[in-house]
Amino acid sequence: MSATPPDASAAPPAKTIMIDGRNLDLERGTGVATYARNLSYCIRDLGYRVGVLYGNKPSAKMSPAMKEIAFFDTYQPRISPLTQAWKDVLNWGRARIGFSATQVPMSGLVIADSFASRLPYFDAIHNSPDLFRVSHANFSRSAPLRRVQFEAPPDLMHWTYPLPLHARGIPNVYTLHDLVPLRLPHTTLDNKRRYFRLVSAICERADHIVTVSESSKADIIQLFGVSPSRVTNTYQSVYVPEAYLNRPAEAVARELEGIFGLEYRKYYLFWGSIEPKKNIGRMIEAYLSSGVPTPLVIVGAQAWKSEHELKLLEDLQTGTGRRNNIIRLNYVPFALLMTLIAGARAALFPSLYEGFGLPVLEAMQLGTPVITSNAASLPEVAGDACVMVNPYETRAIARAIAMVDGDEALRDELATRGLRQGALFSPEAHAGRLKNIYDKLLK
Repeated sequence: MSATPPDASAAPPAKTIMIDGRNLDLERGTGVATYARNLSYCIRDLGYRVGVLYGNKPSAKMSPAMKEIAFFDTYQPRISPLTQAWKDVLNWGRARIGFSATQVPMSGLVIADSFASRLPYFDAIHNSPDLFRVSHANFSRSAPLRRVQFEAPPDLMHWTYPLPLHARGIPNVYTLHDLVPLRLPHTTLDNKRRYFRLVSAICERADHIVTVSESSKADIIQLFGVSPSRVTNTYQSVYVPEAYLNRPAEAVARELEGIFGLEYRKYYLFWGSIEPKKNIGRMIEAYLSSGVPTPLVIVGAQAWKSEHELKLLEDLQTGTGRRNNIIRLNYVPFALLMTLIAGARAALFPSLYEGFGLPVLEAMQLGTPVITSNAASLPEVAGDACVMVNPYETRAIARAIAMVDGDEALRDELATRGLRQGALFSPEAHAGRLKNIYDKLLK
C-alpha cells in the first residue's frame, strides 16, 4: 500500500522568530519589557510562530511536569558560599562551550492566571538555566558573544536588549534602544568600558540592528561606525486594550476616588523608574515652585541613584505618602496605571534622554495632555501634540506646569492633537517596518 503523497498546494509551515525573555521575567514592568511583550504580538500578527527564550530555573534533566512547575516557581533557595563557588566554576565552563536551551512544556498544569499581564504571546517557551546572569558574568574581551543552541532551532533570533549572546547558524537581530550609558554616563551604574565593548561586538556581529528613533539611530551610526543600511528605526508602538481606551469618564472617576482618593482631571502624573535620566529631582522642584494646587502623583520604584532624585521630597516630608500635595506610589498594576493615566490633568515626563519615550505615547493614546522635554527622541514622539521644555531648566518646567494648569482650552487642544499623533505609532506601522527586516533576512 503506497503512502499518500503530500498536498503540493498546502502552505509551508510558518517560520519561527524567537525573542529573549531577559526583561519579561521581571516582577515589575520596564519599558524594555513592554517593548518585548508588544513585539511578541507583532511577530504573531505578521504570521510567524513566536518562541521566547528565558533564563529561569527549569533544566533539561527535569521531567516535563517539573519543567513547567519550575518555570513559574518564584521561590529562591539559599545557597551556601561553597556551593555557589562550585556553580560559578561550572557556569564558566558552560559559557566557554556555549549554552543549550530546551523547550518548557506549557500543558496548563500550572494555573498561570497571575502572570497573564507579564507573559508575552508565545507558541513555544525555551529555557537555559540562569542564562542571562551567567553570560554577563562571563563576558570577556576575547569571547564577547556566547553561543546559544536550541533543541528546536528558530529561523531567526531577535534580541530585545544588548546581551552578550548570539544564536548560531541563523540570522541575529539586536534591538539597541538607546546609548544612554555612553551619552549620559553619569546617569547609570554600568561599567562604561564593558558596555562599549559589548555594543561594539553586537554592532560587528549582528545581521541587523533595530532601534526605536532617529535620534538613537544617529547615535549608533556615529559612535560605532555602523553602516546606515544595517540599522533600521522601527519606532515603537504600545498596545492599550480597547477596554481602557473607551472607558466612560464617570467610570474612571469612580475608580480614582475609590482607590486613590483622587479627583478626575485634578492631579498630574509621572510614571517610570526613579533614576537620574528621568529628571525626577528637577520635576519635583519645578512642580513645587509652580505654585499650582493640583496634586502630583509619582508612580515608580526607586532604581539606581534614586536617593539624589528624591532628596528634596524626602527633606520636605517624612516617609512615603502624601505631603506638599505629592503622592508617591512604588507600584500599581497595569489596569490601575491605565486608570491613573486616563484620569490625569496632564502627564509630566521631562526626561533628559530617551530612546523612544513610551509614557508619552501611552498618555497621548489615552487622551491625556503631556508636558515633556525637547531632548533626544522625545520631539519625534511628541510632534506638535505636547508642551516641550528644556529638561535642564527647572523654571521652564515650572512655567509649563502653571500654563497647562490654568488653561482648560489648551488641555483640550493637546488631548485632541495627542490622539492624532499617537495614531502615527500604531501597531500596524510598527509591524510593517519589522516585516521589511524579517523578509530580507529570512529569504
